[in-house]
Amino acid sequence: MTRKIFFISVCTLFIFASCGKKNSQNSKDTAPKYYPTMTVSPQKMTLESVYPVTIKGLEDVEIRPRIDGFVDKVFIDEGVVVKKGQPMFLINSPQSIQNLATAKAMVSSSQANLNTAKLNVDRMRPLAEKNIISEVQLQTYENQYEQAKADLVQAQAGLDEAQEAISWMNVESPVDGVVGTIPYGLGNLVNNQFILTYVSDASIVFANFSLNEKELLDLLKNYKGKTQAEKIKNIPPVTLIMANGTVYPEQGKIQTISGLIIIETGSVNIRAEFPNKNGLLRAGSSGQVLVPRELDSVFAIPQKATFNLQDKILVYKVQGDSVVQTVITAEATRDGQQYAVTGGLKAGDQIVTDGIATLSNGKKIKTTKE
Repeated sequence: MTRKIFFISVCTLFIFASCGKKNSQNSKDTAPKYYPTMTVSPQKMTLESVYPVTIKGLEDVEIRPRIDGFVDKVFIDEGVVVKKGQPMFLINSPQSIQNLATAKAMVSSSQANLNTAKLNVDRMRPLAEKNIISEVQLQTYENQYEQAKADLVQAQAGLDEAQEAISWMNVESPVDGVVGTIPYGLGNLVNNQFILTYVSDASIVFANFSLNEKELLDLLKNYKGKTQAEKIKNIPPVTLIMANGTVYPEQGKIQTISGLIIIETGSVNIRAEFPNKNGLLRAGSSGQVLVPRELDSVFAIPQKATFNLQDKILVYKVQGDSVVQTVITAEATRDGQQYAVTGGLKAGDQIVTDGIATLSNGKKIKTTKE
């Protein structure tokens, strides 16, 4: 009996000891934990709006033949730099050559007719003066002479036109620039409906992009000025990201915003100008333009301090020894690391900056390490 009582006493002590240990562990698990925090203060931040662009040269000129014929020679190659007036193509135009020969013959014939008419007038005038022929007959010869002179002028104009057409056989560059693709080679039959190539003057290039009406209004409200022209003038220099993701070394400037909203798309065209002294940018290439805008009195917080609930952005704001979920309005920086908070927080608010996945509304925390 004594041994049985002793056994029960030992078990009871063991159970009390185990319960005490478990209660101690539970108490330890539910104790407030330390979380890193930050106190927000207003500051200026520069955000960048990103828009896809297409590049256009200062002048992108279509090179077309002005006469029908065959491509006889190609003096240039794709991608080379040409000067204004430099020969590019030679067009063999049999029709133009024939027209020139016909025009020369017409001039010779008209000149001969004029000479004959003049001889007739010179021969008939003395006879009219002696009343051997009538004045009417003389006037008829003089009219023929005047007609012959007019015919010669017309024939000479035809010759000038034919000679000009012959000069069109030599296709020259109308501007300084870079040659584009050349789709038609030797022997191809071409006319003025064919584009032989393009010449792009790319010493300055334009980055063209478009915004819808709301985006345009949101963009312009960030810049000072009463009129659109004043606001455009106050837009800071913009940055171009090239197709391979690298930053173009020269900054550009927004020059124009079209005054017409395209009904079909509801968009407005915008043009930024970039210098291109080294010819790094080519007409027809693509990229992205970054338009900066400065925000005053915003709070910069790390994105890892936030979480999303439906379409809202939230943070955990410290209130005493616990946290409360708070909805904020914010815009992300281009690097994806920070938010510029424009609403939902005030100066001096303290928020949790890490470990928010383990938090819940009203949870008690420590903000300093012990």
